Amino acid sequence: MPVTRVIGIDPGFGRMGIGVVDIQSGDSVHVWHEVVDTPAGSDFSERLGLIRDELIKTIEKYKPQIAAVESLFFQTNVKTAMQVGMARGVILLVLSDAGLPVVELNPNQVKQGLTGYGNADKRQVQEMVKRLLKLDKIPKLDDASDALAIAMVGGSMYRVSSVHK
Repeated sequence: MPVTRVIGIDPGFGRMGIGVVDIQSGDSVHVWHEVVDTPAGSDFSERLGLIRDELIKTIEKYKPQIAAVESLFFQTNVKTAMQVGMARGVILLVLSDAGLPVVELNPNQVKQGLTGYGNADKRQVQEMVKRLLKLDKIPKLDDASDALAIAMVGGSMYRVSSVHK
């Protein structure tokens, strides 16, 4: 079975996690991960531009075949929810422009797919990312670990769904 390269994205406007994995025969292999921080004092449109630019550079460099993005699931602060939603819109537009098929996952789907338990806590997810990708340590920021988890689960879901089409 050929290798499938997947980019996983944990959306945000202050911090966006990006992870790239290769999936072959059901196994995930770590390729790269990063957290994109946007400067808090900057104009919001500049922050969205930075997210767009970093994502375009990542797609050009790593050439993923599939994208997986976490869906917006909660926000108690309406302003924050709207800003994350706008960042997510920019992310989806960049992925569409790149011609990538997109798998959207909610947090429980990611937890279920990675740990087998939809209510797993953050630490359990991080430990599974470390173990499954054979990393020496858990990625420093949660956003990077989440993005890698999203990539692994989204890539597997896409591969399974495309086999049954």
